[in-house]
Formats: sequence, C-alpha cells, structure tokens
Amino acid sequence: GADAEAVRTIVARGLGRAMLVGPLPMAEAQALRKTASDLGAFAALSRPAGRVDPERAEVVVMAPADALTSIADAVGGNTGRMIRDALGAFLAPRRRVLKCRDRELALGERTLIMGIINVTPDSFSGDGVGGDTARAVEQGKRMVEEGADILDVGGESTRPGAEPVSFEEELGRVLPVIQAGHLQVGDRQGRAGQRGVNHQRHQRPALRRRDGAGGGGGGRGGGDHAHPRHPAGHAEEPEVRRRDRGDQRLSGGGDRRDHLVVDPGFGFGKTVEHNLEMLRRLGEFRCLGCAVMIGTSRKSTIGILLDDAPPEERLEGTAATVALAVAAGADLVRVHDVEEMARVARIADAVVRVEHQPPPGSEHKWAHEKA
Repeated sequence: GADAEAVRTIVARGLGRAMLVGPLPMAEAQALRKTASDLGAFAALSRPAGRVDPERAEVVVMAPADALTSIADAVGGNTGRMIRDALGAFLAPRRRVLKCRDRELALGERTLIMGIINVTPDSFSGDGVGGDTARAVEQGKRMVEEGADILDVGGESTRPGAEPVSFEEELGRVLPVIQAGHLQVGDRQGRAGQRGVNHQRHQRPALRRRDGAGGGGGGRGGGDHAHPRHPAGHAEEPEVRRRDRGDQRLSGGGDRRDHLVVDPGFGFGKTVEHNLEMLRRLGEFRCLGCAVMIGTSRKSTIGILLDDAPPEERLEGTAATVALAVAAGADLVRVHDVEEMARVARIADAVVRVEHQPPPGSEHKWAHEKA
C-alpha cells in the first residue's frame, strides 16, 4: 500500500544486489575491489576454476542498486560503463516492446508462446512434417488457435548426430511453408509475414523467422546440440558463461536491443547440471537488456531426469520447466505442445506478473520524502 515512488527509492537503497564484473586485467580488478570497499560495499576477487589467464580476474560486488551506481561512477572508464549498463538493463521496466520490422510485440504483460514447426525429416522430438507444406500450414493454424504468438519453422535438425544441410536446402524446406503460411494463416488472422531472424550458430545466419501471432518463418529444428552429459565446451565454463564475448556479438550491429532476443541455449553443449543451473539463474540474462527466451521443450535433460523418458513422454517435465522459466523472468518460451504450455504460462503469469499498485486515490508523498 505504499506510494510507488517510495517503493522504488527504498528498493534501490535497501535491496542488495550481487554483481559479477569481469574478467578484468588484474590491476583494474583490484582497483574495483578497493573502490567498492571504500564506498562501503562488499567486494571479493575471484579466479574461476579453469581460467588460464593469471593476469585477469572477476570481482563480485555486493551492494544496493544506488551504491552500485556510485561505484560505477567512481571507477569510471569501461568498467564503470559495464556496471551501469548491466544494472540499468536488469532494473529496466519489464513492460516494453520487441520490434519486428514494422510490427511490435508487447513484452512483460504475459509470457509469449513460440510454437515449433519442424519441416525436417529427422526432428529429435518426433514431430517433424518433412516436406509436407500443407501439413505444416495446418499445424501452424492449429497452434495459432491454441495460443501461439509466434511460429518457428525449423529447416535443419540440431539433434545429436544430425547431418548439416546446405543453405539452399534449408531455404527449399522453409520458404514454401513461409509463403503458404503467410497466405493461409495470415489472411485468417490479419497478421503474418517474416519479421525476424534467429542465429542458432554464429558462422552464418540461419532462417528461423519470427512473426507476430499467426505468421511463420524458417530455421533449424530445436534439439540438443550435444549429449547433455557431455558438453561441447570446457566443463567448468560452458559457452553460456562467456558473457564478455557474447555481449560483443549482441551489440555488434549497434544498440538495437529492442530488436533482439537472447536464448541461452538449454541443452546445447551443456550437462544436465549446466542446464538446471541456467534455468535457476535465467533472470540474470536481463542484464543484457534484451528479451529473454528459452526452449526446454522435450529436451534430453528432461528425459534423463524422468528416467530416460522418450520425447513423447516429457510433457509434464516440460511444463515444470516452462513454469519455472516464467517465474525466473522469461519473456518467451519455445514449445512443441502449444495448447498445454500456453495454459501453464497463463497460470504462472497470474502468480508472478503482479505489479505494485499505489493505494487507490493516494496522492501523499510523505514516505518518499522521509526516505
């Protein structure tokens, strides 16, 4: 029942945050630790296991939000900018828009649902429609009716052991579905067409197209990129932790973060333990300033946790991960079972997307003034 402005002020001063900064050159890391300590914050130097560069370190700084801003100002330079940018993105209003060409999708009001249409002959989840364009379009229409906001048409499987396909072959699989879906689904819903591209791999652009509800696009069918017990990268430092390089890739085209969605890649080159930790800490990706999406649907980690259940028996496990992802702050979830997961997200949203409201008719500011 407190005034909204007072709540913001008290939270900024009283709610502690823990921020991991770096890796920095050792001299800069030590300077940050000293500055933080001088300003009354807690700070610790960290050398993560497996880091091969003894001249670099990370600093864990623990302080309220306004104190972190003061530390950033005192440190200055690139380190100060990183702290300010990350804090500003993390604390930014959850309600914003995702810009998709000439269309905008509202974020923060509820969790958006991305429905998966695999036009591959070897989908890991067993739901691929191959080259049957009519079947793919019908699947898309059904997903829209079940609550999909975005349709994701995948033209190459990423399941373990899948053979890569040429760019031309991927186009040949995806474009007919985009074109047919644009006409049949779009005319019915009044909104369709390609509205975005998702890069699953960094070597070349993929074709996963994003669209407002009712449209379609193309890309790779989602599967585990490596066996979840055998990550492709270093065991102590999976790629998802390399924010220093990932953030540079995100900002390479200028600061257009309202056009970007970050997906940490549940199941791609990670162990079961990595995937569970990533889901627990999903909210940390807000510091990138982008919308956050996650795709846990029918993944191998769920199967392993359910005593090696096959993909078609992972519905309840997927539902649990979707609910937890919503609670952790996901803006979008990418799923095979649209109707069921839309219902899960609706309940989870009702629990977690509750905003502070000032008392009805309240005009007093005394709480803020005293703060």
